[in-house]
Amino acid sequence: TLAGVLPVRSSQKLPERINETYLWRKDYNVFTVDWADLSRFPCYLSALSNMRLAAQCTAQLYSYLTLNGATAKMITCVGHSLGAHVCGMMSSHLTKKQYKIIEFGSSQFRLGRDDAHVVQVVHTNAGFLGESGLIGHVDFCVNGGRLQPGCKGHFMRVARCSHFMSSCYFAASIRRRVRMIGVPCDSSCPKQGRSKGMYCVHLDHNEDCPFD
Repeated sequence: TLAGVLPVRSSQKLPERINETYLWRKDYNVFTVDWADLSRFPCYLSALSNMRLAAQCTAQLYSYLTLNGATAKMITCVGHSLGAHVCGMMSSHLTKKQYKIIEFGSSQFRLGRDDAHVVQVVHTNAGFLGESGLIGHVDFCVNGGRLQPGCKGHFMRVARCSHFMSSCYFAASIRRRVRMIGVPCDSSCPKQGRSKGMYCVHLDHNEDCPFD
């Protein structure tokens, strides 16, 4: 698994959380893409301009792995927010399409279903720090997909908390022995009419999810 990260201080906790969860579940090979020097907080515009460079370097790693025997179907690029879109941008630097991308906490620099054979997206802050609407082949709206229960404080803190909760929900889904069930949404998380491929999930998460 390749882990992309969002370029803010709190994102330093994300790769470690996801990596530990995967290794708890099974003996996976986990690679973390460290592009902190290209995405220093708070210069968001600098991070945007460096996304393509991060994607090029990550694509080189992906190509090295597949050329040396790794099976493409066994590789998943996992990313949060801008990190997920780095996963998507890798596609333009590969001769063959990636098999699977998992995105949580999407931002507005668009990953699309053409970037891999399977694109899964988790929405927890759609319309605020995350993107609204259908993005991948399968999109999951957790607890309505906009603002998450348990996130307290002023509005921007609630939005940031909801944005980062996607990583905790994703980690919890890996740890769960019983599968979580998503049901087709009557409408997309932000109301935009019926969307094929959009699934609603109700999830209570009582574990600590630090993001500050």
